[in-house]
Amino acid sequence: MAKKNQNPNLNPDTFRDALASVRDDGKRNWVYPKKVKGFFYRYRTYLSWILLAILFAGPFIRVDGRPYMLFNIFERKFIIFGAVFWPQDTILLIFLLLILFVFVILFTVVFGRVWCGWACPQTLFMEMVFRKMEYLIEGDANQQRALNEGPWTTEKIWKKGLKYSVFTLFSLIIGHLVMAYLVGVDQVREIVSQPPSANMAGFIGLVAFSGIFLFVFAWFREQACIVVCPYGRLQGVLLDNNSINVMYDYVRGEPRGPIRKSVAENLPKGDCVDCGLCVQVCPTGIDIRNGTQMECVNCTACIDACDEVMVKVERPKGLIRYASENSVKEGHQKLFTGRVRGYSLILAVLMAAFVVLIATRDELEGTVTRFPGMTYQQREDGKVSNLYNITLINKTFEPQRVEIDALAEGMDIEIVGAKEWVLEPQTKFEGRFFLVRNQTEVKVPQEKVALSLSSKGEEFDEIETNFMAPVGAPKQ
Repeated sequence: MAKKNQNPNLNPDTFRDALASVRDDGKRNWVYPKKVKGFFYRYRTYLSWILLAILFAGPFIRVDGRPYMLFNIFERKFIIFGAVFWPQDTILLIFLLLILFVFVILFTVVFGRVWCGWACPQTLFMEMVFRKMEYLIEGDANQQRALNEGPWTTEKIWKKGLKYSVFTLFSLIIGHLVMAYLVGVDQVREIVSQPPSANMAGFIGLVAFSGIFLFVFAWFREQACIVVCPYGRLQGVLLDNNSINVMYDYVRGEPRGPIRKSVAENLPKGDCVDCGLCVQVCPTGIDIRNGTQMECVNCTACIDACDEVMVKVERPKGLIRYASENSVKEGHQKLFTGRVRGYSLILAVLMAAFVVLIATRDELEGTVTRFPGMTYQQREDGKVSNLYNITLINKTFEPQRVEIDALAEGMDIEIVGAKEWVLEPQTKFEGRFFLVRNQTEVKVPQEKVALSLSSKGEEFDEIETNFMAPVGAPKQ
C-alpha cells in the first residue's frame, strides 16, 4: 500500500523519485487514460469550447482595420488588446510581463495549477481535441492498449492511418493559427495562396509549427507538462499548505480497502475502496492519493471518477476534491495569508505603474542615427553635408505629418526622396536626410547639433546628434 507523510499508511518513496510515465528500465511508459465523465469534465468541456473559439477568432478580430492581437517578433511589433507596442516601448512590455508573472504566482499560491487543467492551450488541445478524436477512432483506454500491442492487421492500419491523418489536419490548422498571431492573417493568406518558392521563409515556418504540434500531440503528450513546462516545477516554491489543489482526503479515506462482505465490519476502514479509477483516468499516470505531485495538472478527472464510485457505494462525494492541505488535515481553510497579501500588494503597485506609463507615453517618437560607413561629403558649392537615418513611430490612430528643424544656426536640412514625412496610424517610418552647412562656418571637426521634431506645430522630441566636417575653407 502507498503511504503519505501525514499518515503512516502512505509511503512517499514509491513515487517521489520516479515518473509514472517512465518505466524502471528508462523506457517510455505510455499512458492510456480512461475516458472520464462527470460534473467537472462536462464544465471543462463547455469552457474549452469558449476558449478555443476565442483563440481561433483572435487573429481575425480587427479594431479600426488593425488586428486586436498580434505578436510580430520578426518586425518587433506587438498589438495587445488593440494597443500597439514597439521596441521603444520595451519598458511597458517589461511591466506587462512582470504583471503577468506576479499574477501567475499569486493565482498559483491561492488556487494551485487550476490554469493547467482548465485553460492551458496544451491541455485544451490535448484533452479536448486530440484525445477526443483518439477515443472516437480507437476506443477507450483498454481498446487503445490492445490495438497498440496487437499485430498490424487491416483494422489497425486503417485506424492508425485515419487517426494520424486527422491529427495532421488539426496540427496544420493550429500551425496556421500560430502564424496568424505572429505575422497576421493577411500575411498567412498570402503565404498559402502562393507557391512555396514565392515565400520560402513563411512556408518553412508553417511546416515547422505544424510539425511541432503533430509531434507534441501525437507522441510527446503529457511529457510536455512533466518534462518541458517549468510551471509544474515552480509548485514546490509557490504552493503551501493553504493553496487549493486537487486533493485526496486521506483523513476520511484511510485506511483504504475494497468492500468485502466477508470481512468483519468492526475493522477500521476509510471511504476509499481502492478501486484505482483515479489512477486509470489520470492523463499523467499519477496516483493522487500520494498527495500533491509535480505531474498533477489539476484536470479534475480523478474527482469525477471518484465521485462516481462514491455514489455507487453510497458514500459522500468529495473524497477527492478541490481543497488545501490544511483544510483536509485541520478542517479549516485560510486563503488570505501573508504571502497572498504580499503578492497582491506587489501586483497592485506594478499595475498602477503600468497605468501611469501608458498614460504618459509619447504618442510620437523619433530616433536619429548617422548613416553607417560614411563621414562627411564635401560639395562643389563649398558646403559640407552628413547623411542620417531617421526612424519615426506613430502610436496614434491618426495620420501624422512630421517636420524636422536644426536648432544650430546656419544648419540646413535636406530630406531625401520626399518633401515631408507623413506617418500612417500605428506605423513605423524610416527615412534619410542631410544636414548641410557652409564649410567656412565649421569651427570644430565634430559638432553637437540639436534637432527638433514636431507635428501640428508642437515639438514632440528633441534629439542631439554629431555633425562631422573638416575645419577651414574648402580646397579649390
